Amino acid sequence: MPLSEAQKKASKKYNAANFESITVRARKGTIETIKAAAAATGESVNGFLTRAINEALEELERRDIKF
Repeated sequence: MPLSEAQKKASKKYNAANFESITVRARKGTIETIKAAAAATGESVNGFLTRAINEALEELERRDIKF
């Protein structure tokens, strides 16, 4: 079922209040690899990338790298 205009507006307002976005540029072919990896792990591309970034940040903290 398509979203109503009120639902779209509410989602946009919620996202603006709770999330930030970032643009990632990747070499040609990399995005298809990322999509395949996300699918293989049962994650969305956003979820896959967010998890990978969080794991990298945790690793930096474990190594006591300050940022």
